This record gives sequence, structure tokens and C-alpha cells, in this order.
Amino acid sequence: MKLYTYFRSSAAYRVRIALNLKGLSYDTVPVHLLKEGGQQRREEFRQINPSGLVPAFQDERITLTQSMAIIEYLDERYPAVPLLPHDAPGRARVRELAQIVACDIHPLNNLRVLRYLVRELGLSEDQKNTWIRRWISEGLAGLEAHLARDPAAGPFCHDSSPTIADCFLVPQVYNARRFDIDLAVYSNIARIDALCVDLPAFAAAHPSKQPDAE
Repeated sequence: MKLYTYFRSSAAYRVRIALNLKGLSYDTVPVHLLKEGGQQRREEFRQINPSGLVPAFQDERITLTQSMAIIEYLDERYPAVPLLPHDAPGRARVRELAQIVACDIHPLNNLRVLRYLVRELGLSEDQKNTWIRRWISEGLAGLEAHLARDPAAGPFCHDSSPTIADCFLVPQVYNARRFDIDLAVYSNIARIDALCVDLPAFAAAHPSKQPDAE
């Protein structure tokens, strides 16, 4: 298995957590998103992922380039440590929580969006950071409300073991901290994150532990 990754990419971070939770070994292939104009723009990488984004995952069967698809593929192929509940309502709920991060929060703070705001629209660094904090905070507020109202929430996002939802939540909390967002108002998110980050699978996936970390 190969994972094309950038240490600070939250989408790649999600996949690293899932691989670790399942105890799967893989080769890390760093793709630096800033050096040399962005190594993800190279033609050789675009042959792997035409979108020019990380992560990209390869094994002997398939190449996948979306974190949700990669993690669900791993969950189906290596079911011994399930990352989705066995019941249909539980699976739907976990996917819902993960997609709040993947669809509502992350795209508005993706590197290419931030670059466009600065390079094309002329936003200052302060204005860019205001944008980041606004949309992460609004998204986390929605996620917090979902966690607070659902009786299926346990010690983790769903019940008593990590799921795909936790794989998505922890990298987003990491991003929030990078931009000095106060997490005290998101008590459920902060509690789940604190539980997860102490687990070896999450700790080993942290950006600071990656071979390309700066």
C-alpha cells in the first residue's frame, strides 16, 4: 500500500488514522503542497490523481483519491476493526458526522481556496485568517449541535469505539487549533478529541510525527 500524503493535509490525516486503527502497514510518499510551486501539480502526480490533491491511495487493486472512499474501501476490505457501525441507522449517522467536516467545513479552508482569496481577490493575511476562523467556527458549531442532541453519541462520536466520524473530527480540530479557535465552547468536540489523541493510532497519525513534518 502507498499513501501519497502531505503532513498538514487534514484529508490525508484522516486516512492515516484509519490505516493505523486497522493496523495496516503502508509506504508514505510525501507530496509537498508548497514547495516547487506545489508538487501536487506535477504531471507525474496528476497521472495518479488528476485533481492534483492529496491524499491518493494505491494498493494492488485500485487507486483512490478521496478520503471517504479510501477509508470505506479499507473498512470493507479489512473488516476486523470496523470503522462503521453494523446497523444501517448507525452507519448513516457516522457518515453524516464525517460529511459535516468533509463537505461543510473543509472545502472552505482548503489550500487552493485560501490561495485564491489571497492571490486573486487580494485579501490580506488577517482577512484570510478571519475567513478561516469564520467557517471553521460555524461548521464546528453545527457538528457540536449534532453530537449534543444524539443519544447515540458515546465516549466517541458514535458509541464506544472510534469510527470514520472520529477520523474526520480530529484533523479538523487540529486545524482549528492552528488558527487559534477557542474550542471551549464545543464541549463534546473537545471531549472526543481529547480521548482520541491519546490513542496510539491517532497519535502516530499526527502531522508532527510524519516524515515530511516541518
